[in-house]
Amino acid sequence: MAPVEDGDARELICVQVAVGVAPREVRVVSLSVPEGSTVRDALRLSGFLGTGAGAAVNPVSGLNEDALASGAWTVGVWGRKERPGHVLRDRDRIEVVRGLQVDPKEARRVRYRAQGRAARG
Repeated sequence: MAPVEDGDARELICVQVAVGVAPREVRVVSLSVPEGSTVRDALRLSGFLGTGAGAAVNPVSGLNEDALASGAWTVGVWGRKERPGHVLRDRDRIEVVRGLQVDPKEARRVRYRAQGRAARG
């Protein structure tokens, strides 16, 4: 996305980008982007989205265009899954999360079984 120039008549809108970088750790950045910007544009401006598999300055390991396309990372706006080309509105909150590694139901079953064994003996 090109930077906003003085002659550009588009209004700026405020958005937030929240990225789950690790379990229980979320980084949030507030941005002003030109009206008509997409989720992808905001991710690039935030600095979270690397440009390739070996992005040098990317603060979030593995977050790049390829990872978004493959589903390793999921993007949503206000908790609703969206595509990177989704056009943003003022005060939108973009949320980027990793895909689940373990099915939550199965993890609960494993914990329950382990607690049962510990209680018995």
